[in-house]
Amino acid sequence: MPRQLVHRYLKFCLAIGLVFLAGCAPPRANRTPGQPLRVIATTSIITDTVRQVGGDRIQLRGLMGPGVDPHLYKASEGDVQRLAEADIVFYNGLHLEAKLTDVFEKMGRHVRAVPVTRDIPRERLIYPSDAEEAPDPHVWFDVQLWKFAVQTIRDVLCEADPESSAVFAQNASRYLSELEALDAWVRNEIEAIPKDQRVLITAHDAFNYFGRAYDIEVRGLQGISTVAEAGTADVEQLARLIAQRRIRAIFVETSVPVRTIQAMRQTVRALGWNVEIGGELFSDALGSPNTPAASYVGMVRYNVETIVRALKP
Repeated sequence: MPRQLVHRYLKFCLAIGLVFLAGCAPPRANRTPGQPLRVIATTSIITDTVRQVGGDRIQLRGLMGPGVDPHLYKASEGDVQRLAEADIVFYNGLHLEAKLTDVFEKMGRHVRAVPVTRDIPRERLIYPSDAEEAPDPHVWFDVQLWKFAVQTIRDVLCEADPESSAVFAQNASRYLSELEALDAWVRNEIEAIPKDQRVLITAHDAFNYFGRAYDIEVRGLQGISTVAEAGTADVEQLARLIAQRRIRAIFVETSVPVRTIQAMRQTVRALGWNVEIGGELFSDALGSPNTPAASYVGMVRYNVETIVRALKP
């Protein structure tokens, strides 16, 4: 079947919800020896991680740019075309890319779609009390857990391109060592915050893995997804906690509208405590190119520095 006609079929599938994408694409043609793997990654965090491992042995493209909320992202016609042409698609899984999950699961007959969270031990996932069957997808905030993602990416790339496996293994080893050092640095930095002030309050519950890994209490106005907005009762309840415990700062997120945090700050002030906006944190996406948070390591460092600066005396 001509590729142009295939793309028309795929676009039709997108229009009716992308549910039947797998049945609309033909088997992949064999890759020419020596040709770089064509790889698609969903979030900017995954794109950067795949780049660290794949290097110049892959042709990499990210679907979502800086500041894009993966919970709400919808594939464009151009995305569908690129997905159909890829050798491998890396995505987070755990329902982070809520509107794309069915696509990735059903396209596996023709394009290899791999959740980078695949090899994380299930017992190390966090299951919110109100969503027992859907684990929190924000695993990258525990650097030790994100190392599993690096290993998964390495293994998949090595299998797909054995001739480049030594390069992929070497790149992954270097990056895993960098992440090990990053994890130790985060633990040391958080120690600068007094125990009773280690409370991280943000717009949505993206930082639970961060809190568990680095001994900091985490509260979010919204749940683990940004789809549902916080109600008045949620704002008031959290505002009372902030005022009672004299928490110094609360934080906005780059990929979430700021209005709910601003409303909570006004509510706290009405209760007699002047809480500050501690800064802007990166949660579901990296920063723009050529900024400190443009890479995964840079994002983690930027967030930690912002949190420590705002919460320590």
